[in-house]
Amino acid sequence: MRDEDTRDEDTEHTGEDPRYEAVRSRDGRFDGAFFFAVETTGIYCRPSCPAVTPKRANVRFFATAAAAQGSGFRACRRCRPDAVPGSAEWNVRADVVGRAMRLIADGVVDREGVAGLAGRLGYSARQVQRQLTAELGAGPVALARAQRAHTARVLVQTTDLPITEIAFASGFASVRQFNDTVRAVYASTPTELRAATPKNGRARRTATPDAGIPLRLAHRGPYQAGPVFDLLEREAVPGIEEVGGPPGARTYRRTLRLPYGTGIVAVDERPGTARTGSGAHPGGWLDARLHLTDPRDLTTAVQRLRRQFDLDADPYAVDERLGADPVLAPLVAARPGLRSPGTADPEELAIRALVGRAEAERLVRRYGKALDAPCGSLTHLFPEPAVLADAEPGGTLGALTAALADHAVRLDPGADRDDAQDALRAVPGLDTRTIAEIRTRALGDPDVAPPGADLPDSWRPWRSYALNHLRAAGKREF
Repeated sequence: MRDEDTRDEDTEHTGEDPRYEAVRSRDGRFDGAFFFAVETTGIYCRPSCPAVTPKRANVRFFATAAAAQGSGFRACRRCRPDAVPGSAEWNVRADVVGRAMRLIADGVVDREGVAGLAGRLGYSARQVQRQLTAELGAGPVALARAQRAHTARVLVQTTDLPITEIAFASGFASVRQFNDTVRAVYASTPTELRAATPKNGRARRTATPDAGIPLRLAHRGPYQAGPVFDLLEREAVPGIEEVGGPPGARTYRRTLRLPYGTGIVAVDERPGTARTGSGAHPGGWLDARLHLTDPRDLTTAVQRLRRQFDLDADPYAVDERLGADPVLAPLVAARPGLRSPGTADPEELAIRALVGRAEAERLVRRYGKALDAPCGSLTHLFPEPAVLADAEPGGTLGALTAALADHAVRLDPGADRDDAQDALRAVPGLDTRTIAEIRTRALGDPDVAPPGADLPDSWRPWRSYALNHLRAAGKREF
């Protein structure tokens, strides 16, 4: 998706712009896919903003919120464009821009700078800057800044943390930089932003530390929460995970190893998230609570949960393609918005895919790091690959953990999927079915077919989703 500057090339002959039509119809299917700004007000919005539709001559379009901010527009207070799901494009794309966007979302620029981002991608910092700016209208620093602003707003409006602590927890290098950014993006000081929080937001903000940071993890379109929670319940490893409550109202809890500390997350199975159609805000959210030992991990923790629950997917695109197939059409109609769950910890997922649930529980009990403050049945972090490689160096498990520990196998959000698959194939004893599962869930590839399965090309690029439909329908051969 490109910035407004190239719009006329696309619409010169047709006289139409589908983006403006999406804005006129307040079509929430495009929330997060692009943003529009109004030159007469200086505000940028999501496509489904309920405000009066501006005249086409006053509208500019942007691929990212960062590009809109960089052009001097501030976020709409009514539709909160910074709270939309992420663009599904970054889940699908395997090129350098897609990989860069996944890494920026994970907080790499805040932790390692642009040089660290470029090094992970195998490009120079100048090349990364040029490619992102050319396609998205914003470079890595601006993209990270927009993300920091969103994190800051969440912390300001949902916690009682002092403003100074929020500045550094959000990833800003100084309080002045924090204040300037919040004013530029929201046209308010942090103190004014907190004071303007609605009453229900203030009630949430006064929660005790035990309640954690309350979040709404937004998704677009219908969302089949039941199958996701079914999978998590089947796979839950005692000590690091648990699922409690009746079907339809379950809560998934797990421990997280994060860059600056540890965390415990609770995500609720929200009923009624299978809505379809367009409108002001088609879709919904999952309620979550995060307990972090270091609030600087908030952005990273949220993004990892979004990948685990596949919240940035575009169910409209998936269902349209798969629903056109006569075999899959009734399955898609029965479960609109079925997701392809990922993982909050790719290296952990790879090890668990190899050894299975029972053996994973043994590894946790024997080698997992105990939490400083256990929370109910959550007592440990999953053991790091380096720990397992030293403790049990033999066999396929030892080979895989050693490859993960020395980065011969990379599964981070910016990893090249084909390179990672080649590296996994070089691990002695790792079978092709396990590699396919790792590629699907640890690397978030939406288009993976199991070995030996003859899946139609017409299901591309959503074969991972097609398999989930087949499995949900009881076709266990897949």
